[in-house]
Amino acid sequence: MTTQYYTASSLDGFIATLDDSLDWLFPLGDINETGYPSFIKEVGALAMGSATYEWMLRHVINAEGREPVSWPYAQPAWVFSSRRLPNVEGADVRFVRGDVRPVHADMQKAAHGKNIWLVGGGELVGQFYDAGLLDELIVQVGSVTLRSGKRLLPRRITSPSFILESARVIGPGFAELRYRVPRG
Repeated sequence: MTTQYYTASSLDGFIATLDDSLDWLFPLGDINETGYPSFIKEVGALAMGSATYEWMLRHVINAEGREPVSWPYAQPAWVFSSRRLPNVEGADVRFVRGDVRPVHADMQKAAHGKNIWLVGGGELVGQFYDAGLLDELIVQVGSVTLRSGKRLLPRRITSPSFILESARVIGPGFAELRYRVPRG
């Protein structure tokens, strides 16, 4: 079981614009040509922050001009938020707040030996890192710069540094970087 941060980032280290837009991302390639289809098969539980969850509600579940669709994940999802948010009918979404450690323990039980996906955002992933619970980063680096926005991982992490495990080209728009998070 591995706790993974799988995400996309601009070349200059942003996962979204300041207003949580991902419009920069989608023209760069097809998700089915990335490692995502095989990645998601190994995921047993997910965690995300409230901004990521609200983006999902606006752009996936209730996308403008379309009929609402069902929640895209069969796995249980924990949403960290200090606010009350709407639930998605039929989805196993659990709203939590506070320390990530006890929630991570619950996620491990629910994942039944599969991986835990930290969907985002970067600050939530940083809390898992701070608690020593992050094992791996898988970043699809897009061939654009945003100049400002929501940081990939808003922490100063220099020693020990992440260990690059692999790098591969994904079409003309992405490079996939896999990093292991060292212990100690």
